[in-house]
Amino acid sequence: MRGVFPRIPSGCAISGMMSRKGRRMDGEAIINSIALMHDRSNGLGGGFAAYGIYPQYKDHYAFHMMYDSEASKKTTKEYLEKYFFIDQSEPLPVRKTPGITNPPILWRYFLKLREEVLVNANEIIQEDDFIVSIVMHINQKIDGAFVASSGKNMGAFKGVGYPEDIGRFYRLEDYEAYIWTSHGRFPTNTPGWWGGAHPFTLLDCSVVHNGEISSYGINKRYLEMFGYKCTLQTDTEVVAYLIDLMSRRHKLPFNLILTALAAPFWKTVDKMDPKQREVLEAIRMVYGSALMNGPFSIIVANSKCMIGFNDRIKLRPMVAAEKDDVLYMASEESAIRVICDSPDRVWAVDAGQPLIGVVEEGAI
Repeated sequence: MRGVFPRIPSGCAISGMMSRKGRRMDGEAIINSIALMHDRSNGLGGGFAAYGIYPQYKDHYAFHMMYDSEASKKTTKEYLEKYFFIDQSEPLPVRKTPGITNPPILWRYFLKLREEVLVNANEIIQEDDFIVSIVMHINQKIDGAFVASSGKNMGAFKGVGYPEDIGRFYRLEDYEAYIWTSHGRFPTNTPGWWGGAHPFTLLDCSVVHNGEISSYGINKRYLEMFGYKCTLQTDTEVVAYLIDLMSRRHKLPFNLILTALAAPFWKTVDKMDPKQREVLEAIRMVYGSALMNGPFSIIVANSKCMIGFNDRIKLRPMVAAEKDDVLYMASEESAIRVICDSPDRVWAVDAGQPLIGVVEEGAI
């Protein structure tokens, strides 16, 4: 109709908050922050990642699981028992919530690895690598089973629905975390399903993303060379695995990792001093297939930090703020001010430049 224009939001909403002092905060604030950006979602996905929520099991791997059936749950438990002591097995606490329908079976395990499984035919297997192989096996080989998160003292809570409804469904006000991240989904070219909601996680790394990874195909093929399997039908999955590959396995610092993922233009590199240019040229040559194309703003978290970054021309929004020991990041300034009405500082995150907030040494 002439003169009527539909509102097209710039796809998805993300929000995060972190106490640099490791101070734990309940989930009420992060729910309110993402709820303010309701119109950026369409009800096909919402989720949260939380760090520090299981102090009583801080040395256990906390596996949050989604199952299509009791049969897949039984198969997964039998598989896990081969390699882990299961110290606790229980349903994830949820409540009936309007707008949340047909959830899968939601379960969690607190696991301790059996020491003998790391020695195989005189070859010592790194523990983190083994946990990753377990996650990949379950997601790829056990029909109807999916690992939502697999880190220590953290968890992902996600599903199909608006994010504020997902938060109430999982009773996040009952949890306390020193880092919270959240996502409201507006899928454009991938399906809306429980396993495909954000955050995407591996070990203690979690990713929430607004935008589109148009380089998904080449990123996926590159990751498969290192044993990662992308099975979740959503482009954001590659971001979590690329960060795991480069940070945990290749030991790169985050500033270099993000230089590879959101690399500056060559014309920008050419203007840098020789030493800096040499480093960036090497990163581009080695990690060319890890370069992410497309519009995006992303919040990455792990047990020690929260990081925000955009594509190199900032086609998706991101704002940051600070108040005392808390660092905030969100798609909109209003999503910060609704939970922090008088921040000490507010600023826009620059295109292609990471904002890295770190939890103080010894705070946790």
